[in-house]
Amino acid sequence: MRSNPFAILISSTDAGPFATHLPLFLKAEENNVVVRGHVATANPHWRYLKQQAECLTIFHGAHSYISPSNYAARESVPTWNYGAVHLYGNARVFSSPQELLGMLHELMGTFDPEYASQWASLDEAYRERMLRQIVGFEIEVTKIEAKFKLGQNRSREDQANMIASLGNSEDTAVSALSRLMREQGLGLPAAKKGRE
Repeated sequence: MRSNPFAILISSTDAGPFATHLPLFLKAEENNVVVRGHVATANPHWRYLKQQAECLTIFHGAHSYISPSNYAARESVPTWNYGAVHLYGNARVFSSPQELLGMLHELMGTFDPEYASQWASLDEAYRERMLRQIVGFEIEVTKIEAKFKLGQNRSREDQANMIASLGNSEDTAVSALSRLMREQGLGLPAAKKGRE
């Protein structure tokens, strides 16, 4: 989630589901996970979070098309492999300058630490005006679901072929999938009996 912080926030509304794509800051301490971010005041999502605190946040990880040419069996079909995390939780909306500044400093620290000094040097009236243009939120996570479709159902040979093929890609989302598959122990030779 920290490697792929541009997420989708989804809320239920009377008119149906509503989604916003946005960068998020993740704070995890022991069994407590909190997600923080903000939307523009013009975006109605903050109102939906206020009306219905329960929401879903989806973090997309590495993903790629998988060609059947990676498989030993000719009778195979293409698929798409991916890693994703679904966070369910309850949101709290805030707009006080102090809380907004705290959240902005978290985001700056994550995405552009050098901007913090530039932000501090900006005219105070300008900063106050910008703060009035956003509404912050934090989501206390109640459930986490990790989704990994990485060819676990395929033979080790097929997995090794996928890893090699994906690893050669110049597209970082694709090569990252190769890395994720290796990290999960896929494509490795089966351990020989009698060896520890």
